[in-house]
Amino acid sequence: MNKLKGILLTQGMHGMISQVEGLAKALDIDFTHQTVELNNFWKMIPPKLTPISQSVYKKIDQPEFDVIISCGRKSVIPSIHLKNNSKKKVINIHIQDPKVNFNHFDFIVAPEHDSIKGQNVISTKGAIHYLTDEEIIKNKDYLSSFIKKDHRKICSLILGGPTKYYDYSSENMKNIFSILNNLLKKNDLQLVIIPSMRTPKNSIDYAKKYFGENHTIIDNIDKKAYLSALSISESIVITCDSSSMISEAALTGKPIYVANILPRKNDKRFQKFRNLFRELNIIRNLGEEEENWSYQKLDETNRVAKIIKQKINSK
Repeated sequence: MNKLKGILLTQGMHGMISQVEGLAKALDIDFTHQTVELNNFWKMIPPKLTPISQSVYKKIDQPEFDVIISCGRKSVIPSIHLKNNSKKKVINIHIQDPKVNFNHFDFIVAPEHDSIKGQNVISTKGAIHYLTDEEIIKNKDYLSSFIKKDHRKICSLILGGPTKYYDYSSENMKNIFSILNNLLKKNDLQLVIIPSMRTPKNSIDYAKKYFGENHTIIDNIDKKAYLSALSISESIVITCDSSSMISEAALTGKPIYVANILPRKNDKRFQKFRNLFRELNIIRNLGEEEENWSYQKLDETNRVAKIIKQKINSK
């Protein structure tokens, strides 16, 4: 039997790509990824006020497809329009709250902290993602030539980047690094810092200056380094701005410390997410009394894929 073919629609951000590709892989479909670009006027208009029309977005190369998986505000209208204008039956799945009538989609996948409900809504604990146990294990040794060859166990800091809620000022970075340094010294740990696409260069430069040559700082975007860090770390520290990376790290079952930054504005959705993960015994706040703890590995991507497969097969 031939695999279903899928088209993935996002705005090109790492967190969104991780979610659509993760679900596509878990559904075992062949896929192509398209970055959505709205035409100028519609960039600032919410989807619920936008017509379902080709005039809204720049034309997308349309290979033959059976499934559309979209994520993010800008991909909502293109997903609906492509489904409605297909000459055959197409299943469309949107990740996150689309902010339009849910009946436009066959499935909506949204985290519990979005607090949306509907017959076609599948709620998740945190964000789904593209990581698998196999990938993490496969890349375990990648950092062996980077890290210092000594007795210390590894603690990784995964850096996100500034958002409308969180500022990566030197003061905020200094506060995180100071608390983290206490953890390293108290437990005789070697630090590995992994940046993301959103991490400012000055934050990486400041980390090099602060921690010196006794630790390992990766200064470029390197997926294999990220996977290796997740594999070799005894514990993981992640900045509070990225629910995606916290969700990805929860696949490891390892202790995760959240490095908090004082928000610039109300961040209740992020707080709700972190409260849920705390209840699940996945995270602690950086600076709390250190301890080793464990929890059941969180693999929401495969759980969601199984639900979707079952519902498709039952129709």
